[in-house]
Amino acid sequence: MRLIGMLDSPYVRRVAISMKLMGIEFTGEQISLFRNFDEFRAINPVVKAPTLVTGDGVVLMDSTLILEYLERLAGPARSLMPAGANEHVEALRVIGLQLAAYEKSVQIFYEHNLRPPEKRHQPWLDRVQGQLLAAYGELEKAMARQSGWFGGDRVMQPDVTVAVGWRFMRHAVPTIVTADAFPKLAAHSARAEVLPAFVETGF
Repeated sequence: MRLIGMLDSPYVRRVAISMKLMGIEFTGEQISLFRNFDEFRAINPVVKAPTLVTGDGVVLMDSTLILEYLERLAGPARSLMPAGANEHVEALRVIGLQLAAYEKSVQIFYEHNLRPPEKRHQPWLDRVQGQLLAAYGELEKAMARQSGWFGGDRVMQPDVTVAVGWRFMRHAVPTIVTADAFPKLAAHSARAEVLPAFVETGF
């Protein structure tokens, strides 16, 4: 299988780390949406990262849908999602919060780095920043209820998604969300980032 996209994208990186944790072999191809648009389009006409090309040549996109497919391949023994209904719904809640934070971090990053200052709309930026802080406030509460990983003694998908998001956010918008304000999240990310699957997919 081929995973297409840059590892500085949290969406791409969460898939790459998950595949390593699941023991699914793949080839990572760091092709940029911006610098290598035509090359990416030749693989996926929609030019969306991450893109996964399966062994049968099927092109999948959207990190959540790709992970759903990979979960089927991995099977219960290597799944990164809890089996119990209550644990599963809490995992989905945490993942949803972090994916919202991904989106808001990306929006703020693009606004500050790609849009000319005279065209920025500050009320919209203020709202997005508020949404980002609200998501991290809820995630900090969730982390405070955990004594270890979401799977107990092993890393699960909420752990991956949250840790990847924290690293990206600290890289993309470091002045908005600080480690001092969210110590549980900062500690969780630091613990995850030393694991081999994270180190091997660093940026």
